[in-house]
Amino acid sequence: MSTAPSPEPALSVRDLRVQYYTDAGVVQAVNGISFDLMPGERLGLVGESGSGKSTVALALMRMIRKPGRITGGQILLNGTDLVPLAERAMRGIRAREIAMIPQGAMNSLNPVARIEDQIVDTLEDHATQRVPKKELLDRARSALVSVGLRQETGRMYPHELSGGMKQRACIAIAVAMQPKVVIADEPTSALDVVVQRQVMDTIVRLQEEMGVAVILIGHDMGLMAQSVDRLSVMYAGKLAELSPIRDIFAKPLHPYTELLIDSLPKLEDRGTFRGIPGLPPSLKSLPDGCLFHPRCPKVMEVCREEAPAYREYRPSQFAACHLHEERHGEA
Repeated sequence: MSTAPSPEPALSVRDLRVQYYTDAGVVQAVNGISFDLMPGERLGLVGESGSGKSTVALALMRMIRKPGRITGGQILLNGTDLVPLAERAMRGIRAREIAMIPQGAMNSLNPVARIEDQIVDTLEDHATQRVPKKELLDRARSALVSVGLRQETGRMYPHELSGGMKQRACIAIAVAMQPKVVIADEPTSALDVVVQRQVMDTIVRLQEEMGVAVILIGHDMGLMAQSVDRLSVMYAGKLAELSPIRDIFAKPLHPYTELLIDSLPKLEDRGTFRGIPGLPPSLKSLPDGCLFHPRCPKVMEVCREEAPAYREYRPSQFAACHLHEERHGEA
């Protein structure tokens, strides 16, 4: 009996590396990460501030600017490697095939342009042929309705919108051209809990209706647990773990993931705060061995000397941790 072939990834990242060249030295912001994003999947990317999450988002959009540079790896979208593409060719792909919902809607919207005009500008800038203005306006207003805003909102300026409405407007801009991949870079930061939930519901609904693949970047493990299919955990520019969301909460492979989960507030421990001891390393001067070993509660001697391999220890569960090397056969 023949089986259906597995679908091709919507996006494949292979050994991606991004460095920033500063007077104080080279910053290894992203240091050789690899993952696949499947069609219609929601993939989470979490980690502490400075772990490289937003740099990954900018690299996938080919928006790394000096003094930063993509120094290695591949970003495969529909079989095309985005890394070596000329900027002119990349402009034809942004928004139409891969789009980003930026962090901080207030800083992303033009304060002196109406919302619908900003959507029209995106549609015009990435159109392959001339489209009548009325049709562009109709598409802009449809995009606003799709994110739960009234058509009349398009005639408003950003300062007339609430925080949640601004974020929805940014989502409308991102999905207006119906891309195959959407990167949401901390889309709920600076929003209150109720509005966070509404914005996330909007992203999930659009993802399901359009069949778009989504990378959700953030640091809120609780939000990720409710929103994504798989979760990748970044630490100091590398992937520490990548697992289906249920597996990662039921039986995490990496001690860093365990500590992130333990830091979530619990009803039975009301008023108790659990953090992760120590600080992330400087990306200009990374420690030898495992990057997490100075903070790890389960550190072994080998962790200080040898970097662990990133590999699959359980079905669909990947990690870089020496704890599982010794019992690889039974993990």
